[in-house]
Amino acid sequence: MPIRDTIGQLVLPFAHMPRFTRADFVAAPSNAVARAWLLGRTAWPDRRLALWGARGCGKTHLLEIWAAEHDAVLLSGPDLTRADVARIFGAGRGSGIVAIAVDDAERCGDERAVLHLLNGAREHGMALALSGRRAPAHWPVTLPDLGSRLRATMAVQVRQPEDVLLRIVLLRLLAERQIVVAPAVVDWLLPRLPRTAATMLEVARRLDHAALATGRAVTRAMAISELGDLLAHDPAMTDMDAGTGPLMVDDA
Repeated sequence: MPIRDTIGQLVLPFAHMPRFTRADFVAAPSNAVARAWLLGRTAWPDRRLALWGARGCGKTHLLEIWAAEHDAVLLSGPDLTRADVARIFGAGRGSGIVAIAVDDAERCGDERAVLHLLNGAREHGMALALSGRRAPAHWPVTLPDLGSRLRATMAVQVRQPEDVLLRIVLLRLLAERQIVVAPAVVDWLLPRLPRTAATMLEVARRLDHAALATGRAVTRAMAISELGDLLAHDPAMTDMDAGTGPLMVDDA
């Protein structure tokens, strides 16, 4: 096989690194309440706040902004352990940390670590911001004390993006990955995709992989080939020249 062909089929596994600055965040009605609570001046009950919402709706971005602007230590829920919590609070003596953020806290496998974190933050007067797919009151915990503290935590939903924001999100994801997609292809795709942020993330991932594998710009035919299961709900998908209008899919 010629070297050129071999290189053309090589897909390098470079990790996509999104940017989480305030300048990169797109304000919209769907995230207005969360922005007001997390980034505004309103005091949180017990200095504790939880953001919740579907994958890709902007929870991590908001949490990163808050952590950066409040000199908070940023932790990953799935990786959190009691040893981490002990280090943060200096085995009960305090560690100089003034704020803590835990992304994807719902997926922490050590309930006592979360309980100790909530108790320690309250005892040391630290602000604590959490995120999860569901409101804390609905996290699947077994410890009664943890359950009561989670139910008492102020919870704010980040809703699914509206259509205008979904377009911005998809265009930004494509640009960050340096994927060349003609505006006409984006205009054709958006009305035919499920209207969720998670879908936009998956679309960008698949098109990125396809563009790297072929070394070509994304066309409508490539998009249909890579996104067929996502487009399957649209009867106009198989007739590219039908000239039908956008098919709007209800979020329910």
